[in-house]
Amino acid sequence: WSFIWFSAFNSIWIFLIIALYKKMISPKIIKIASNTQYAGLKNIYTHKSSLKNTTCGDKISLELVANKTKINSIRYKTESCILCEASASLLANKMKNYLIKSVKKDINRLKQTIINKDCKIPLKFKEFKYLIDKNNLNRINCIILPLEALLKAFKL
Repeated sequence: WSFIWFSAFNSIWIFLIIALYKKMISPKIIKIASNTQYAGLKNIYTHKSSLKNTTCGDKISLELVANKTKINSIRYKTESCILCEASASLLANKMKNYLIKSVKKDINRLKQTIINKDCKIPLKFKEFKYLIDKNNLNRINCIILPLEALLKAFKL
């Protein structure tokens, strides 16, 4: 009889974990994070940075190739949760051919919008709205880590 109780307990525990996981991570976030077009470092860069989230241990490294006016390419590598991975993927997608003179202002504005849990995300970064919802409010640092790494790469 103890095996039956053990099996029932494990089944209930697994069901609760799956239910919690599905509530936290939407299929849209999984789809965003699975876009690995810019994932993987190539050791070709003009700017580079690495950061670690001291709260949860997420790590990100960025390599950027930029001239004086725009970002030509961006690559990233993460050891992180899915929210940080999705944020890095969105950021890399947006930053290709981005004007350097706009980076500091636009990224700081996006960062503050995310920190303040504001639904009025700048239109050029509208895809980030999928990362900010009531289930992810305690993981804001995971979402902004790639933004901070980008600012650090340009020493902004």
